[in-house]
Amino acid sequence: MVFSIKEWDAQCQALTTARTALLIRKGGIMETHGGFEVEHRQFLLYPTFLHQNPAELRPEFISMLRDDPQPGQIVLTALAEVVAVHKVETLEQALALEPYQALTAGAIERRFHYRNRPWVHALLLRVRPVAQPLVLEETPEMLGCVSWVPLPEIRIEAQESVLREEALTQLQEEVGGILRPQA
Repeated sequence: MVFSIKEWDAQCQALTTARTALLIRKGGIMETHGGFEVEHRQFLLYPTFLHQNPAELRPEFISMLRDDPQPGQIVLTALAEVVAVHKVETLEQALALEPYQALTAGAIERRFHYRNRPWVHALLLRVRPVAQPLVLEETPEMLGCVSWVPLPEIRIEAQESVLREEALTQLQEEVGGILRPQA
């Protein structure tokens, strides 16, 4: 089975254009009591338009906000592979990740404290465009505030990563340095 992860369209655009490679996740309101977990190491990016908030995007990403170009359909343009995942349990470390992704410090802090569970996940992703965008009808099973959406069996042909391996390795080292436990 193929899975997708719901993420704001603006963030999907930032990932697919190599402007970021890091996502900070907490989970949707319909997640299990434990919250978001990295259940899959490879998934399609499922752009969502619901709840996108310009006040929670850093200024350089606001121009990526747009209305849904194809309501009722999902346009899947990229495959993401998890390079590294970190459970970030201090607000100071979570806020230090702000320059590496699209959310504002305020949005990171709000997600960090969401449901009075102080943590977020930081996912470093290798993003590869699919050769041909996949357009699917959005079904009732795909709706709701959940992170993971199973998709019908589809064939995915992914291209080269949008970010060179050297840049991804450097980013992994920088993020790892921020998140390494302090002695």
